[in-house]
Amino acid sequence: MTLVIGLTGSIASGKSTVSLMFDDFNIPVIDADKISREVVRPGEKAYEQIVDTFGGEILRDDQTIDRKKLGAIVFENEDKRQALNSIVHPAVREKMLERRDAHVDTGEKCVVLDIPLLFESKLTNFVDKTVVVYVDEQVQLERLMDRDGYSEKEAYQRIHAQMPVKEKAELADAVIDNNGSKYDAYQQLESLLREWDVL
Repeated sequence: MTLVIGLTGSIASGKSTVSLMFDDFNIPVIDADKISREVVRPGEKAYEQIVDTFGGEILRDDQTIDRKKLGAIVFENEDKRQALNSIVHPAVREKMLERRDAHVDTGEKCVVLDIPLLFESKLTNFVDKTVVVYVDEQVQLERLMDRDGYSEKEAYQRIHAQMPVKEKAELADAVIDNNGSKYDAYQQLESLLREWDVL
């Protein structure tokens, strides 16, 4: 039996850092963000649909999608954002499930689906257990300002555009408190994996 873990967090919570830690335990991670970049490459079905929907002006000279141009269009128009999501999300889900099932078929003890919008997109039925990487909002704010050079106002806007990490923590099967050091987070992850009998 393969245990499928859904990993999520919020902006600047350290989810990516925790995601990389699974490598130390030889646990494969399927990253939804990486797949979302794969499915919009030339030749992919979603790529063709995006070009049909938004037109050739969103393409660079090399025919790849100019993410900044596309972003500018969809962030100003909710209908267009929905249209883009209705193309990209199903394509990402399909690839994610293919990869998850491939790991299950080979008898992996555990596989992780790293999904930023795990709860918002109602994808918890794809996994057996959910883990939220949690930080206090103040820590989140400081990390975001340090990491991306945002002003306090810009950082707040980005944090508040998402489901609060506190709410996610209440929905999760387990929480990794990432207010401390990387080593603290690592130890929490290790003990959780032992508790769930995958180590």
